[in-house]
Amino acid sequence: MDFSQLFAIAVFVVVMAAIMTEKVHRTLAALAGTAVLLIAHVMTFETAVSHIDYNTLGVLFGMMLFVAVVRESGLFEFLAIKTAKAAKGNPWRIMVLFAVLTAVLSAFLDNVTTVLLIGPMTLTICKLLDINPIPYFLIEIMASNIGGTATLIGDPPNIMIGSAAGFTFADFIAVDAPAVLVIMAAVIAVYYVVFGRSMQVSEGDRRRVMELDEREQIHDGRLMKQSIVVLAFVVVGFMFHGTLGIESSVVAMTAAAVLLLISRRDITKALVHVEWTTLAFFAGLFIIVGGLAETGTID
Repeated sequence: MDFSQLFAIAVFVVVMAAIMTEKVHRTLAALAGTAVLLIAHVMTFETAVSHIDYNTLGVLFGMMLFVAVVRESGLFEFLAIKTAKAAKGNPWRIMVLFAVLTAVLSAFLDNVTTVLLIGPMTLTICKLLDINPIPYFLIEIMASNIGGTATLIGDPPNIMIGSAAGFTFADFIAVDAPAVLVIMAAVIAVYYVVFGRSMQVSEGDRRRVMELDEREQIHDGRLMKQSIVVLAFVVVGFMFHGTLGIESSVVAMTAAAVLLLISRRDITKALVHVEWTTLAFFAGLFIIVGGLAETGTID
């Protein structure tokens, strides 16, 4: 093992340690590691950027932009209240349905966005029912991570694996979705034993939930309808992108562009909600791993 290999390994280990200990922001750690590799001439700039998986970044960017527009419609809040009312104000049913809703949304959105969308509505409903929201947040966090593994676009690692190995959206559904269903069922069963049997609320508290008007959460009805239509095409596009011979990033970015065009939303405002630090983090990470490949440390 020569010096360049040892150097690339050292940079990788230091960056991973910095990320895991959270002593510095993960994006800063990744970009600093990239800079060190370039300054040390472990690889050239052209070689470094060639290791970036632009398909992965394209999917992340496209979906972030798409969600930034959809959330302006109030669709997610509308779904949350509809779900709570479908449970008839029963705290255990609400927990189960919110967990399922979180898992389903996480299959198409990133985990953080899903929890940030569902979390506030969970807190509101728990306050109306006068119950502890912590068990709800815990199962939603678990459901978000579990549901995100079900599809190609549910989690960044899925996107990277799919892009590198050539797996399609349908491949992930066929292999991962059944496992996700089993794991979700097991999690719900455990939560029933731990929390479900002791959940009790008064009829008055239930009525307060049933009196919520989901229509008040709709900020833009026209945009909500447009979002649902485009989302349907997104799912179909991801299902058949392999058959059509296009990358998944093309589907994501096309969906964002179409929704921005038909809704006439200001793209500059939508771009504010894109997680640029996440995109920069993955770009840096690709280059650091590329350093290992360039030195022959890994194939």
